[in-house]
Amino acid sequence: MATSRFSAPSTRAESLSHCSSISRCLDFSSRNRSSSLVLTRTRRLRRVKLSSSVRNVSSEPTQKIQDPITDEGVPGDLSSFTPDAASIASSIKYHAEFTPLFSPERFELPKAFFATAQSVRDALIINWNATYDFYEKMNAKQAYYLSMEFLQGRALLNAIGNLELTGAYGEALSKLGHNLETVAWQEPDAALGNGGLGRLASCFLDSLATLNYPAWGYGLRYKYGLFKQRITKDGQEEVAENWLEMGNPWEIARNDVSYPVKFYGKVVMGSDGKRHWIGGEDIEASAYDVPIPGYKTRTTINLRLWSTKVPSKDFDLYAFNDGEHTKACEAQVNAEKICYILYPGDESVEGKILRLKQQYTLCSASLQDIIARFERRSGGHVEWEEFPEKVAVQMNDTHPTLCIPELMRIFIDLKGMSWKEAWNITQRTVAYTNHTVLPEALEKWSLELMQKLLPRHVEIIEMIDDELIHNIVSKFGTSDLHLLEKKLNAMRILENCDLPASVGDVFVKAKETPVVDPSKDLEVTHEVEPADEDDEVEVEDNEVEVEDDDVEVEEMPKKKKLDPEPVPIPPKMVRMANLCVVGGHAVNGVAEIHSEIVKQEVFNDFYQLWPGKFQNKTNGVTPRRWIRFCNPDLSNILTKWTGAEDWVLSTQKLAELRKFADNEDLQIEWRAAKRSNKLKVVTYLKQKTGYSVSPDAMFDVQVKRIHEYKRQLLNILGIVYRYKKMKEMDAGERIAKFVPRVCIFGGKAFATYVQAKRIVKLITDVGATINHDPEIGDLLKVVFVPDYNVSVAELLIPASELSQHISTAGMEASGTSNMKFAMNGCILIGTLDGANVEIRQEVGEDNFFLFGAQAHEIAGLRKERAEGKFVPDSCFEEAKEFVRSGAFGSYNYDELMKSLEGIEGFGRADYFLVGKDFPSYIECQEMVDEAYRDQRRWTKMSILNTAGSYKFSSDRTIHEYARDIWNIEPVELP
Repeated sequence: MATSRFSAPSTRAESLSHCSSISRCLDFSSRNRSSSLVLTRTRRLRRVKLSSSVRNVSSEPTQKIQDPITDEGVPGDLSSFTPDAASIASSIKYHAEFTPLFSPERFELPKAFFATAQSVRDALIINWNATYDFYEKMNAKQAYYLSMEFLQGRALLNAIGNLELTGAYGEALSKLGHNLETVAWQEPDAALGNGGLGRLASCFLDSLATLNYPAWGYGLRYKYGLFKQRITKDGQEEVAENWLEMGNPWEIARNDVSYPVKFYGKVVMGSDGKRHWIGGEDIEASAYDVPIPGYKTRTTINLRLWSTKVPSKDFDLYAFNDGEHTKACEAQVNAEKICYILYPGDESVEGKILRLKQQYTLCSASLQDIIARFERRSGGHVEWEEFPEKVAVQMNDTHPTLCIPELMRIFIDLKGMSWKEAWNITQRTVAYTNHTVLPEALEKWSLELMQKLLPRHVEIIEMIDDELIHNIVSKFGTSDLHLLEKKLNAMRILENCDLPASVGDVFVKAKETPVVDPSKDLEVTHEVEPADEDDEVEVEDNEVEVEDDDVEVEEMPKKKKLDPEPVPIPPKMVRMANLCVVGGHAVNGVAEIHSEIVKQEVFNDFYQLWPGKFQNKTNGVTPRRWIRFCNPDLSNILTKWTGAEDWVLSTQKLAELRKFADNEDLQIEWRAAKRSNKLKVVTYLKQKTGYSVSPDAMFDVQVKRIHEYKRQLLNILGIVYRYKKMKEMDAGERIAKFVPRVCIFGGKAFATYVQAKRIVKLITDVGATINHDPEIGDLLKVVFVPDYNVSVAELLIPASELSQHISTAGMEASGTSNMKFAMNGCILIGTLDGANVEIRQEVGEDNFFLFGAQAHEIAGLRKERAEGKFVPDSCFEEAKEFVRSGAFGSYNYDELMKSLEGIEGFGRADYFLVGKDFPSYIECQEMVDEAYRDQRRWTKMSILNTAGSYKFSSDRTIHEYARDIWNIEPVELP
């Protein structure tokens, strides 16, 4: 490890060298452009770097800060310098000395990472500012992607890869005594997301930048992320993430960009006749910007993250000096905790309030920022009718739903629009991506809580609901009141709330008016008023015949007082998904099967009303991060056999591999690349878990959020059954029957999701038993990788040979990890769920291991279960009993096993049909073993999976969003 202390680039030559590396970063994508353009960029570079003229990517004017080290002019044309390793090394040395975050004595790995990242950021800032200077001048329509999660992963290798500087940085760091890959591993993953929702958002930003679409991302800057996962003898334990403790070299605090956000208070009618939201709790949302570079383009877009605080004036100095320290800091703590944790536990009222505060902060600050940019670009004459022609807001799931009432509030209360104008503009601006069919994920909020926290927004939501009700009545009429009531119950935004009087009266009158059958004679009846709850009810004696003289029967009383059961009043709720559908102009699912379920089941009533709103946009993943950078061995093979590196931007080129699938030379290279990646994982698993695994075994991987519907329980019970059968055989039989496997799990169970945490515990217990069984040896290993994140995925996915995507059919919206695995030549075992359906179509049915019930069968199978007709397979019962036997330790797994038993009840009755699909799953795994024994066949299947994954690039997805939802065009910098 290098320990020498660097000196600053003290000479003019060294300063030029440092600057030339930045100049090359700027010009990398413009080699064939005219020298005049290069000179223009070089002059901009000189202004930015040598004079430190920092153009803020914000709505504020330029601010200049003089740099005493480098503000002297440098004669000559910097474009003559090349981005060689020496100039990049000089840049890194400069930042190690003059952008210090560590003590100056040594140049160890953490310091090397920060200095390297800062040198890369120099280039990104130049492109970043140039991008938004150009967007400002063009005044192009811009898309804004709002998401509670952005699961970015490490940025260093991605950034230098996009800048085409990987080789130069590798050589530069080698000269400084370090290895690029080792330095890159010093970077913590940005703790801004958890699962596929956040990773999708980050893939989209990569594609938006690469394809030169004008766009921004908006999110929250979580201080502690979700949590850091530790695996102990007790299973999963959670500790706070520390990703920001040493700073984040990629972000820039925009101290001049902040917006007020209000909670609580009340709404009053002002003297101007307008509604005013006053009082309450006020905080500030401050901007932190992160550059998102495109691949082989100068376009660098922005991810703006909000952090929350209060002004210094809200610190109670008097209370602090009186010893009331907690009280003095209360306002600051209340503000800051909004951005402490991703998805704080919401079982308590306080937790619910905090989650709702998070969602509103994201929406309010982002929309204020978007509107400020629109007004600035409009100059002195703002035409609000043009807002949807310049702004597209995409809500990634229901978390940003409050965009709709917030945009209405700003337009009506602050910009003076009428309701009709504001509603028209809002609907044309906003669109919604649905990510789930699970009822618990279709967010609902207590109306009472929302009234308390956001009183003005509830008024607006009530008005939207009222307008929706009248639209429903207009569409379906009042002739069939049963149908109308059904539609209102399904479609209203406000659940369990009274209808407007004009509509409610229709139902009241219908109940009061008796229905007369004209075919019968009219009979005169006496109207009987219903009894009050306190009335005594006459009960006639029942005649009781007693045959046994020894039985004495008490005479029944003539009157009996009946105490009616109290009828629970259902809570009044706000249905956020319904508000999204009503308030936006487009609703999209994220896979073909999911979009059909959205249209035919989840939002069928809305689909009947507005069929034109509903679309499909099958998810995609960026081929840059998920092949080009994380799997260089495979990337080289793809470039060689397709004839060029064009596949990185045009993944349809991957389909050309199909004609070489049987080529022996390709197959040898393919297997060598896979083995190289597996060896890296072997080293990693030993380091992280202590388990030694064989690279000759099949790597069987399931890595994703731990959730019952994703059915990690099905996987581990399959392993339990496999292990039991192995133990019943002698050594020779085992080897003949079973292919050696390393079964790898990874993923986080939400901290309060007890059943998911039990599944993690079972996996680790099974692993501890099997991995120490000398009879089994390398024939079967089970490893749970702790703290699974993007960086771990970048290591595991290229090494994987079988990947499990085994959710209950109809439950997974899309899945994107299945796409990443297929791209890397991994064969999938799965159900016909989410994107599995389309992947199987593209890679070929023979190259996908299919099992299990299909989506259209699920409801009937659950009904069969409820009627007690389901008979579990004997192999399933064997696996459960083996777990209960104590073979995997003393932990009591009764509750986990009971969730798979019974015919009804919460947490029972095997809702996700593990037992139903188990025999099919075991049979399919036997087919996997058979295929793996024939390595030529398996390698061909692997090649065809990569060839068939061409359709699942996020570039394709973004083109579809841009064309069908946002109506934006690419804007390439000159």
